[in-house]
Amino acid sequence: MVSLNWKHHTLIQALISRGPLKEKEFQSIFTGVTGRNSGAAKKIFDKYLLEINKELSYVHFELRACRDQYDGQVCYGVVNNVADEQSKLGTKYSVPQIAFFKGIIEAIAQDEAAQGCISSFDALNIRLENQLPSEASSSQQQVPPAFKNFSMSQKEKALVELVKDKWLCRTNEGNIGVGIRSLLDLRSWFRNNEVPSCEVCNEAGVKADLCPSEGCTVRIHKYCLKKLLSQRDDKRCSGCGKPWPLSKVTKAEAVEEALNDEEENETQPTAPKSKRRRQLRSHGDSTDNSSAQASLASTSGATGRRVTRSVAHLR
Repeated sequence: MVSLNWKHHTLIQALISRGPLKEKEFQSIFTGVTGRNSGAAKKIFDKYLLEINKELSYVHFELRACRDQYDGQVCYGVVNNVADEQSKLGTKYSVPQIAFFKGIIEAIAQDEAAQGCISSFDALNIRLENQLPSEASSSQQQVPPAFKNFSMSQKEKALVELVKDKWLCRTNEGNIGVGIRSLLDLRSWFRNNEVPSCEVCNEAGVKADLCPSEGCTVRIHKYCLKKLLSQRDDKRCSGCGKPWPLSKVTKAEAVEEALNDEEENETQPTAPKSKRRRQLRSHGDSTDNSSAQASLASTSGATGRRVTRSVAHLR
């Protein structure tokens, strides 16, 4: 049994008190606590996370990482791994607020276009009674008074709180999207509700690009497309075999994405970064004028299903 010290405790407390953090924020805290740069000492950083998770597993918690599907940045957060009735007592949200949140998440997840958002107008017009069992929702007498009396102003207030707490987010266009806390915490919910996964990373494709071929259901996150394009020029859809249109993802963007990943993950670079940057950018410039269409080779992996305690109210 690993004994955690004050450094481990500080990292856990930072995520619990502040909520999910972007990778750079969390690594900055790690550097301040340990005196080590997480990039140059990646093995030490990973060891800290492994030791933390070994201890958290005894109380069914987990320090988890995932990508924000709206900006592609990696985020870290602490989530619960068990769903039970007792966990419902741990939320600050009321039953109508939870039903409202669930309705919004379902509306976003069921969008076949995988836009990852709905308008604020559509969010505020979510009907809470739709979250009741079918027999109850069909009878107005069985709809709880709290649902009937949940006013528009209460919905607006709940929406503000859910965005503030990172369960939901506002996109650049002002629409309502899935917050990073939900992306971290609702992984099992997305799978159990058959939300199509990204063909590359196997995470839920809430916001993703779709294969344009009629009848093909393959979808892939844009940041996954960029990564693949930086690795190969010939990309075909694993579902239909047709070239994947990459007009929205230029080679220069893909090379820059690969460069960023390299600088974040590489522990002991074999060449100066400035030289490597020139090499990558030179490669990007030389291929910008090549064909914009490519094919996608499937690299999807399998991950286990996990139910989280803090989302038991969605079950």
